[in-house]
Amino acid sequence: MMAAIILGVAFTVVLSACAAGSTAGPSSSSGQFRFANATAPGTVIPAAALMPAGAMSGTLISGGTFELAAHQGRVVLVNFWASWCAPCVTESPMLNAVYQRMKGRGVDFVGVDIKDERQAAQSFITDKHMTYPMVYDEPAKTALQLGIPIGGLPITVLIDRAGRVAAVYVGQVYRPDIQTALGKLAAETS
Repeated sequence: MMAAIILGVAFTVVLSACAAGSTAGPSSSSGQFRFANATAPGTVIPAAALMPAGAMSGTLISGGTFELAAHQGRVVLVNFWASWCAPCVTESPMLNAVYQRMKGRGVDFVGVDIKDERQAAQSFITDKHMTYPMVYDEPAKTALQLGIPIGGLPITVLIDRAGRVAAVYVGQVYRPDIQTALGKLAAETS
């Protein structure tokens, strides 16, 4: 019984550490975003603290390439996931539904499958009926391009219309939170 209580407390501490802080922001003075801490669910980084996202690019599982710069003027949700990640499996149908709802409002989604096998990623996309573009990036170089180290999955990053990192959510995201944040960013003009 005592072991269960200790495990529960440790789990709570880990979860709260992942979501600690209300902002994410630069950890260097390079002028480009570098992850400092997670953004609270449903919130975005204050406009005065926004930093440009790195030049993220990757190879799409379906062929071709994804270039974040090509989405300037649109809000972009970048979701880092893997087929073996239980929270990723849970949140993926919701993300796909939100994508279907938001894509006509100037919001683009891209999934980035990391630390996974290509065949497992392709099966996941097919089985979950995922409809937004998916990058295959086994070594997770795209996350580093954005300035975000990957310590666990999933991680969801919101990029505003001006190409700045507006939020970094560590762990599973939920529909009300993601819709609130995307709605706020979609309503803004760059």
